[in-house]
Parts: sequence; structure tokens; C-alpha cells
Amino acid sequence: MKIGVVRAKYNEGITEKMLESALSKAEDLDVEAQTLEVPGAYDTPLAADRLARKSDIDAVAVIGAVIKGDTDHDEVIGHAAATKLSEISLERDIPVTMGVTGPGMTAPEAKDRVDYAAQAVESAVEMIENLSDAGQ
Repeated sequence: MKIGVVRAKYNEGITEKMLESALSKAEDLDVEAQTLEVPGAYDTPLAADRLARKSDIDAVAVIGAVIKGDTDHDEVIGHAAATKLSEISLERDIPVTMGVTGPGMTAPEAKDRVDYAAQAVESAVEMIENLSDAGQ
């Protein structure tokens, strides 16, 4: 089993730890992971789509942190990325899991949610298994 892991680098101190968490979970689950890094959460759909097109990738886990600022920009970014990632999963017929935290959270809340990245990897593996059992 092989998954793609897309990491949004924005809020790097947090997302570096998220990547460590994701890769550690992949190793625990004996899953090979190919990582692709992009500047921010808004950029994750294209990277997820590229990985989803690869014949050797069984699922894609997307990780990042969208932190609340002085405007509603975080809401726009978070909703745009989530919507497109869901569309990619359906269009490519491959699980694309969401480990992007936010929007509307503070930096301390983001630090507390680093393990959402591991949950995204775990969900990707579970989806692969469940869909396989359903005769995918």
C-alpha cells in the first residue's frame, strides 16, 4: 500500500511537526508514503490531484494548518481547499483525506492539533481497506 502525503508549508513550524506525525503513522501502519510539499493550503488540491493520478498511489492525505488572521481570508482558503479536495477524490475515484486544520483556529490551537495529520493517514488507509472490501 502506498499513499501520497501533501504538506502545505505555510505555518511551517506547525506543518513540519504535522508531517513528522503523518510519516510516523505511515511507518507504524507499514505504508509507503510519497511526500509532496506546496506553499500553502490553497495549493494542495493541484498536488493532491497529481498524486491521485499516479497508478502506484492508493490514497492521498493532505495536511496543513490554516490559522485565523485579522480578516476572513482563512475561511476562504479553508473552504476552497476542502471543496476542491473532495471533488478530486470523487473525480479520481481515490481517497483524499483532510488533515488540514482550521479555519478559525489560533496558533496555539493549531499546535494542539498536529496529530490530525496522523489521523489523515490513518483515514486514508482505512478508506483503502474499506473500498477494497466493497469491491473497488
